[in-house]
Amino acid sequence: MRKFLALAALLFLAGCRGAQRDPRTVVFLIESSPTNLDPRIGTDAQSERIFALMFDGMVDHDANFQFTPALATSWEQANPLTVIFHLRSGVHFHDGRPLTARDVKWTIDSMHNGTVISAKSTVFASVDSVEVRDPLTVVFHLKHADNFLLRNLATGSTGIVPEGSRGDFWKHPVGTGPFRFVSQQIDQDVVIERNPQSWSAAPKLERVRFAIVPDTITESLELEKGSGDVAVNSLPIDSLPVLAQRSNLKVEETVGTEIQYLAFNLRDPLLADARVRQAIACAIDRDLIIKTVLRGFAHPAVSLLPESHWAWTGDVARYDYNPERAEKLLDAAGHLRGPDGVRFKLTMKTSNDQGARLLAAVLQQQLAKVGVALELRSFEFATFYSDVTRGAFQMYSLRWVGGNEQPDIFGYNFLTSNFSPKGANRAHYSNARIDALLSDAAENPNLAARRKDYAEAQQILAGDLPAFNLWYVDTILVHSRRLTNVTPSSSGDYGFLKTAELAN
Repeated sequence: MRKFLALAALLFLAGCRGAQRDPRTVVFLIESSPTNLDPRIGTDAQSERIFALMFDGMVDHDANFQFTPALATSWEQANPLTVIFHLRSGVHFHDGRPLTARDVKWTIDSMHNGTVISAKSTVFASVDSVEVRDPLTVVFHLKHADNFLLRNLATGSTGIVPEGSRGDFWKHPVGTGPFRFVSQQIDQDVVIERNPQSWSAAPKLERVRFAIVPDTITESLELEKGSGDVAVNSLPIDSLPVLAQRSNLKVEETVGTEIQYLAFNLRDPLLADARVRQAIACAIDRDLIIKTVLRGFAHPAVSLLPESHWAWTGDVARYDYNPERAEKLLDAAGHLRGPDGVRFKLTMKTSNDQGARLLAAVLQQQLAKVGVALELRSFEFATFYSDVTRGAFQMYSLRWVGGNEQPDIFGYNFLTSNFSPKGANRAHYSNARIDALLSDAAENPNLAARRKDYAEAQQILAGDLPAFNLWYVDTILVHSRRLTNVTPSSSGDYGFLKTAELAN
């Protein structure tokens, strides 16, 4: 309560000061810098959300996850191993170069031939070659059928870059999207501006500055005093009632698909035992965390997929809060309490984001009750994420943003062939049955058979527990009332900037 009142007082004082700022620029507050704005490379949430505004994919998708035209106006599958795309004419990159099939070929080839080193190369492992048939026709020749090719070519997954773009492309990325890059200062800001030549409807906003504000209390103050215009899913929950009372601000909320998960490193001797991972899951009181820390703006998850997805199943092993079960699992695994009550010690790495550190502190308290001593280490986000991608961790927690809306997330995360940094299998989890199920689901054209594959895969993963799905996070968007026509998305992306306007 004291913290809440103190925050309210700070907000009130901040509101008395006012702020000087460029009225034509929308200031978007984010908690960390994007790690790489090259759409072939960046995989963190901030990179993907921002480059999705600057780059177009071959296709896009609607609210029901059905694919729609983007840079490709149409496509057809001549046979299971040949996909032909017909490109939109009259599209230009931000520097004036016309988009052609050669740019599409370069984008894919550069991830395969080492021009850029990217974890995304694994999602295009099915591509044998890319043929330029004519300037507006490009043919993908596949090694095997791939049900996820369109998903991996979609806006927000991989954007098309100009032919010749090399490893330093991230310094000044050039796309075809509705916004174009202006500048980036690491740990300070990213600035983009309207692309008036966009092949799609040009945005109404003239310029957006993504300001990096890692401290969430400061972020709240920036919004309240008017030096920030918008923030998504990054504010302390306790600040929302205060911000909602401010006449200059509006709080928008929708059910979200972002999923918070707890990851384990299976190469670690302690965490290699599934019983230990299951015990940790049973020791976590998710309902309490959702009720108190998250103020009800989330609900528990049992799968990476959204509950409304055609491949989701709830018929899996569950780990409701049960410290007695956790104690028995740890005893059975041979980890008895010592004289000090501690069974063993683990280290959990986090970013220095306040929300991440708070969650880790709560997990530390809850695991201590079953004899697990959790040491916490916080780092600047780029350092933390680098450790995660190269497997330098015992435990960490992050969110999947958008990527979990299609079932190829299972392969990206859990196929033996996708050990990081090649893919996102950071746990180094390996299960031959999972490999077989996911490989079949990736190629089988029969939807019912694919659904069966995914159901069994989810059941195996829930038992093996290489990662523990914690909860789906609601999308909470707080914005200045001068910003209008704002519609938050379930994935928490920044697509609303394409249609938002500034009030006169």
